[in-house]
Amino acid sequence: MITGGWSIVLFYVLPALLLLPVFIMRRHALLQGGWSFQLAGILAGSALVLYAGALVFTDVVRALLFYYLTPLWSTLLARIVLGETITWQRWVTMAVALAGLLVILNVGSGISVTLNAGDWMGQASGVVWAIAAVTIKSDAKGNGVDFALGYFFWGSIAALALPLLPLQGAQAMPDWSTIRGVLVWIVPVVAILAIPSAFGVMWGATVLSPGLLAILFMTEISAGAITAAIWAGEPFGWREVTGILLISAAGLFEPVMNLFFKTLDPDAGRPDIGV
Repeated sequence: MITGGWSIVLFYVLPALLLLPVFIMRRHALLQGGWSFQLAGILAGSALVLYAGALVFTDVVRALLFYYLTPLWSTLLARIVLGETITWQRWVTMAVALAGLLVILNVGSGISVTLNAGDWMGQASGVVWAIAAVTIKSDAKGNGVDFALGYFFWGSIAALALPLLPLQGAQAMPDWSTIRGVLVWIVPVVAILAIPSAFGVMWGATVLSPGLLAILFMTEISAGAITAAIWAGEPFGWREVTGILLISAAGLFEPVMNLFFKTLDPDAGRPDIGV
């Protein structure tokens, strides 16, 4: 069994190896992408490796919630860099999401929250991903396929660096027999789930507002918190339920409002009240 940082290495290096033929076919485009393209790959790969590290080195629920402050960072950066309007729907969404975060961490009780290395990884991953999303959206020449390849390449490098950090719970490199034993099930998982989802995310980053993209990702929190309670035995009570409901509502609010206004008046579109 491979756990800890080396499991993250496997989930990045293995897809990169499976995609080697695609790397070869797209080699000219990848080399000619310029520094903006390479920076986007470095940021995206590093962000999601930090997120994976947070899932390993802190509670899953805490890692999810710290990472999913991303809509705030993404929205603000998109406003500053891309000039996007922050609508009232977006403000409501971020407020509801923040309320969910405060509830699930029990901040209102006055209990201090001690941050460990995994918590800092979760927070850093959200900020770095926000920068990556804005970088990708601002690159008019890029496409989802090349950004996904850059993500796996630079993500593999970041993942290989993760086990070298002096973190409590880090493990020694597994031997070949251990790696070979997990390949039977991990190759299908990577091929069916990891690779297509990465291409979908990178395509979404090229066409959607960075803030909206981050908000849509927040619906993962419900599944993550519930599965953490079932399989990892992590605490799950009324605070977690309330926080999950608030954050899930935040993830759905803006798309539902957009659909409502479009249905109400397809020609006029929805009104934007923003800054």
